[in-house]
Formats: sequence, C-alpha cells, structure tokens
Amino acid sequence: MKAIAVNGSPRKTWNTAILLEHALAGTAKKGAETELVHLYDHDFKGCVSCFACKKIGGKSYGRCAVNDGLTPILEKAAGADILLLGTPVYFGSETGEMRSFLERLLFPFLTYTPDYASIFPGRLRIGLVYTMNIPEQSLHSFGYDKTFAATQRTLSRIFGNCELLLSTDTYQFSDYSEYLSTCFDAEAKKKRREDVFPEDCRRAFELGEKLAAAAKG
Repeated sequence: MKAIAVNGSPRKTWNTAILLEHALAGTAKKGAETELVHLYDHDFKGCVSCFACKKIGGKSYGRCAVNDGLTPILEKAAGADILLLGTPVYFGSETGEMRSFLERLLFPFLTYTPDYASIFPGRLRIGLVYTMNIPEQSLHSFGYDKTFAATQRTLSRIFGNCELLLSTDTYQFSDYSEYLSTCFDAEAKKKRREDVFPEDCRRAFELGEKLAAAAKG
C-alpha cells in the first residue's frame, strides 16, 4: 500500500506540511509506504489545453501529455492507494501550484460525456487538507466553505471519494512583531498554536488511518 502526500505550500516545515506528515504517519501505522512531495521544488505548468488526453485513440488518451517536472509526480499520485493533498488558502483558494497540479491530475480522467463520467482506472482514497488564517466561524462569510466544497466535489467526481480536513486560525509567523500584521492578536495566535494545532495534527493522523483502512478494505 502506497500513500503519497502533495504539499501545495511553499513552506516545507510549517502548518500544511506538518499536517501532511501526521496524516502520512497515520497511513504508515496501517502499513503504508509513504512519500511527501513538495510542489514548489518542481518546475511545471498547469493544463495547456492541448486536449491530447481527450483524443480518441491518441497515445496520451486518459493521461496528461505534457512532459515536465510534474509528470513523475502525476504518475505516482495516480498509481498510489492513498493521495493526501495539502494547501494553504491564498486569496480564497488553493495555491497556484496546487491548482496547476489539480488541473493536470484531474482533467485527463474527466470525459466530455453527458454525465462527465470519470475514466480513472484505479482505486484511490483521497484526503484534502486546507490551512488558513481565518477562524472557523468566518468560513461562510468569506465564501471559503463554497470553495472547499467545490474542490471536494470535483475530487469525489473523479475518484469516488474525498475526505476534508480544515485547520483554521493558524499561526503564520514565529514572531508577529517582525511583520505588519496588526489585524491579528499575536498572543491569541500563539495560544491557539499551542492548544488547538496539536488537535488538528491528531485529526490529520486519524484521517491517514481512516484512508489507509479504506484502501485495505
């Protein structure tokens, strides 16, 4: 059993990466071989609208024809048993790198048929992890709940499943005094980091366990 985590954050040791590491640990407890990929380490583009993945009888039908730094990652992701996707929220959505990754991963499996049926050939369990500065009670007013639901729905359409984990009101800087960030209460942020983020890590671990158990089943 193989579990791949894809970090859509430029930061390799902060909130999103930490949660993905805990989720991978949960899959490892159930026997999975794990790998963490940092998208910002790779040179790639989003979908280039060549439609080679849709050309009937074409050599790239059902897979992305673009060959760049993302190609081996797409192959690993599609061939895994568990795929964990993690991203901070930038301007109300996933990071640009994560959006480009999703375009390249998902579009080849989506068909232009009346029901937009998926031709994904495997059995992949999906976990989607978001980290963000805003508190949970602001998700609706900022419209984040609709964004998250839309991405979760698309992943479920392609792969048949998607588990969602949200980590809100996160700790963005180790020293808030060094940055112009007066809309935040630095002490409150620090306390939440100490009191609540460990619970988010526990939930991420349990998510990994759940996905691995489903993959085994």
